[in-house]
Amino acid sequence: QVQLVESGGGLVQAGDSLRLSCAASERTFSTYYVGWFRQAPGKEREFVAAISWRIGSGSYADSVKDRFTISRDNAKNTVYLQMNSLKPEDTAVYYCAATNSAIYNTEAASYGYWGQGTQVTVSS
Repeated sequence: QVQLVESGGGLVQAGDSLRLSCAASERTFSTYYVGWFRQAPGKEREFVAAISWRIGSGSYADSVKDRFTISRDNAKNTVYLQMNSLKPEDTAVYYCAATNSAIYNTEAASYGYWGQGTQVTVSS
């Protein structure tokens, strides 16, 4: 059973940066992709970014492309989400998720393991 623990959220101003971390309990080869999702009040959970443990390449939602960077440290079983040029519309609870599927997917339903979430609030 993979356990995921997020950290790094907080309250920042527009234009600031934050780095979220997602620490996984299991050895990395048991999961193929780790993704970040977010959910704002009254909205559905949406895909933000994902990365393959093995290949290390990331993919992004259009809304965060060129501002956010996903990366992983296999030795630490940790995935990071570097968020730059934050906007008020980035305010949400950010969740880390992992899947054993080798097929890249942006749908939350495809990810079987979830963290508890970390709040990111961006003030204008």
